[in-house]
Amino acid sequence: MTTSHMNGHVAEGSDTEAKNIDLSSHDELPRHREMAVDCPDDLGSRTMPIRRSAQLERIRQQQDDMRRRREEEGKKQEFDLNSSIRLKKLAQVQPKEGIDNPTFEDILEGPSNVVKVLEVDELLSSLKHIQHSLVDSQSQEDVALILQLVQNRDFQNAFSIHNTVAIHMHKMSPPYPVNASAQELSQEVQKILTISHQKDGQELGALLASPHFEALLLAHDGVAQQEMLLEPTTDHMYERVAEYGGETVKIVRIEKARDIPLGATVRNDVESVIISRIVKGGAAEKSGVLHEGDEVLEINGIEIRGKDVNEVFDLLADMHGTLTFVLIPSQQTKNPPAKEMVVHVKAHFDYDPSDDPYIPCRELGLSFQKGDVLHVISQEDPNWWQAYRDGDEDNQPLAGLVPGKSFQQQREAMKQTIEEDKEPEKSGKLWCAKKNKKKRKKVLYNANRNDDYDNDEILTYEEMSLYHQPASRKRPIVLIGPPNCGQNELRQKLMEREADRFAPAVPHTTRSMRDNEVNGRDYLFVSRQFFEADMATNKFIEHGEYEKNLYGTSIDSVRQVINSGKICLLNLHTQSLRILRNSDLKPYIIFIAPPSQERLRAMLTKEGKNPKPEDLRDIIEKAREMEQNYGHYFDAAVVNTDLEKAYQELIRLINKLDTEPQWVPSTWLR
Repeated sequence: MTTSHMNGHVAEGSDTEAKNIDLSSHDELPRHREMAVDCPDDLGSRTMPIRRSAQLERIRQQQDDMRRRREEEGKKQEFDLNSSIRLKKLAQVQPKEGIDNPTFEDILEGPSNVVKVLEVDELLSSLKHIQHSLVDSQSQEDVALILQLVQNRDFQNAFSIHNTVAIHMHKMSPPYPVNASAQELSQEVQKILTISHQKDGQELGALLASPHFEALLLAHDGVAQQEMLLEPTTDHMYERVAEYGGETVKIVRIEKARDIPLGATVRNDVESVIISRIVKGGAAEKSGVLHEGDEVLEINGIEIRGKDVNEVFDLLADMHGTLTFVLIPSQQTKNPPAKEMVVHVKAHFDYDPSDDPYIPCRELGLSFQKGDVLHVISQEDPNWWQAYRDGDEDNQPLAGLVPGKSFQQQREAMKQTIEEDKEPEKSGKLWCAKKNKKKRKKVLYNANRNDDYDNDEILTYEEMSLYHQPASRKRPIVLIGPPNCGQNELRQKLMEREADRFAPAVPHTTRSMRDNEVNGRDYLFVSRQFFEADMATNKFIEHGEYEKNLYGTSIDSVRQVINSGKICLLNLHTQSLRILRNSDLKPYIIFIAPPSQERLRAMLTKEGKNPKPEDLRDIIEKAREMEQNYGHYFDAAVVNTDLEKAYQELIRLINKLDTEPQWVPSTWLR
């Protein structure tokens, strides 16, 4: 069993390649390659389909009933010859064309068929002719009684109703509507009844004017306007259906415009073409008439069984208007799908479907970058979710496929294991070099007991919610970046230009207070015993020791700035971000990134520094490592090509927090 994707090349995700990663717990890993049979570039709006399966079943039932009726009639004894002659003269119509015996052909011919009926005058004339022709006195008396009955006013009214019903019985029976303007007819009847003084007329007028009845007519007309679009069923359609023998089939119709996606994928299963996936946002999903596992037998009378999925794609690409599908329904019994809640997640990794050999349908893959917010609208397939990118909903009518969380975690874990097995010694040497560099820093900060980056943690998605900061409780602003990228200068500039708006968190220290310092303004001077007690209870965002004195920034000192109504500005090490985000402070983290190497050299030279080429490379490499290992914590990034421009961009981002809601981890709001 083989399939290929849209461009006709062989699928990259072969069985051999799939065995390179152990994903045995995911039984749903696709065995067959899927292809989007209708995935145009410019996608349009949905069009509701016309349902015909109920009508087909109804006509089949009528056909079976008439066949049984004919068999029963053949077994009955013949009527008395004289009575039979009299009945034929009275009816003057074919017995199979009356109200009680509509033929299958008449039903298929639809509302346009004209049925012959017997008028009252014709009936009276026939009875009088029979009466004069009879010589038997008893028979003449019988006909006289019939004449007396026919001349009765009530009988003539009933006979008129009979004829009207006989005519309409040859039209499509319910749920096919007689017309699509029941509301207008009701209003006309109500106008006529306003001048009626009869009790029945007044009751009918009150019934038609009741809100519930008007709502019923409104619903009727809404459905009727759509159902009236049905074309008369043809014998050809059911002759083709009969060719599939005892198979249970259904016929559905969907409107397909040139700019409207069907939103379905198909795969080959031996000679069969199976609907493999219904994509959210497409006409198939909106209509609910196509289901995963259905086998496509025909499309607009063209046989599909035996075709390759590429042929199906080429076929549908040239089809527009009403598409009639003949399907064998899926044998899988599924509970009615519950309405799924949209889950908003922030991606913690980059994804390119064109570079993923395991995606079941590359044409529907949704690419994204680390930090993008995705709106996941379906997790029915745990391996491949359906989602939209935030901000792209209008330009992305069809949902795209993204890796499910557990599926992504398993294959990333396997990838890390393979990479660690390849170069364990080299990785160890690099780690030692990093640790040696840290010893030369002025202050050693220990944000937590873990390493800089927990390699055992596999980052995939984080559930997000919209949050609008209160006017009285501003989110702290954290500036993160490698040395010599300007984060310290930008922080100082913010506090100098808008001192009434921004303030720093006062740090703790165990050193002695100097003459020009003020406790609570420059530092919070505490004893070593007090400092270590706060360390033990995790009250510090970050802390460290320098020249036998302890220094640290506490959560409480940040909270004091927030409670004062100002915005707290922080310059932190990357190791501190995890503790800060796990607090109740709801920080807004901005990464200050270096420009190009040439621009960075010019900027540092302007500041009186003379950096070496290797120093510039170290800064850019450090920035890359920070973004790779901690970028999932960043809310925004500013490239510092010019200090004043970077300052203006910072102000713009900070002002947005007051005017626009922001995506934050859902755990913050629970």
